[in-house]
Amino acid sequence: MPGAGGGRAFAVWGHSQGGQVALYTGILAQSYAPDLQLVGVAAAAPATELGTLLTDDSDTAGGRNITAMTLWSWSRVYGAPISSVLTLPAMPAVDQLAGECIERFFDVIERRGPSKELDQSFLSVNNISDVEPWRGLLANNTPGTLPPAVPVFLAQGMKDTLVRPAVTENYMQGLCKAGSAVQWHPVPNSGHLLVARNSAGSAIDWIAERFPGAPAPNDCRAN
Repeated sequence: MPGAGGGRAFAVWGHSQGGQVALYTGILAQSYAPDLQLVGVAAAAPATELGTLLTDDSDTAGGRNITAMTLWSWSRVYGAPISSVLTLPAMPAVDQLAGECIERFFDVIERRGPSKELDQSFLSVNNISDVEPWRGLLANNTPGTLPPAVPVFLAQGMKDTLVRPAVTENYMQGLCKAGSAVQWHPVPNSGHLLVARNSAGSAIDWIAERFPGAPAPNDCRAN
């Protein structure tokens, strides 16, 4: 953008599904935009191991919301048969949830109505990760490790019941084994909804240090 003062270096930050996008940016940046320099990836409670997360959250309102949106969108993007895993009576509630975005805190409350309908009838299988093509789609949409040269900041609410801390910690261990420098930022009294806000200051400070090329903090050495 002319006049904006921007350069070729950039960083990314995201929360939850946005955290998953931030991680995939780290994976794809070099092949997608080789003329730009990614200096760091920051993610708060990112969606990593999708099969595990959907299974863990299947009995929660938040988990049913995410599963409904996943099934609805992937049936359209990938042509996966939603009828193979979803009961017919649940379809109206799933359609309604798919059309309601979460743009503010109150939107979460407004989704409770259609979410309750999913309590009655929802999935026709015990675990969608056992059924193809859904099993393969979950694996293909689970982020792998990043290039070791890209440092990572991972924030995690330790009271998060939607993206469990153990899942994010396991992803961190994979990054460490791959040679990434990872700063682990646990937020003790935070759940899923507020972890992005509660870790934003630390994430911004971490990002600011990446542009001048300061050595990235690495908590992998402590593990």
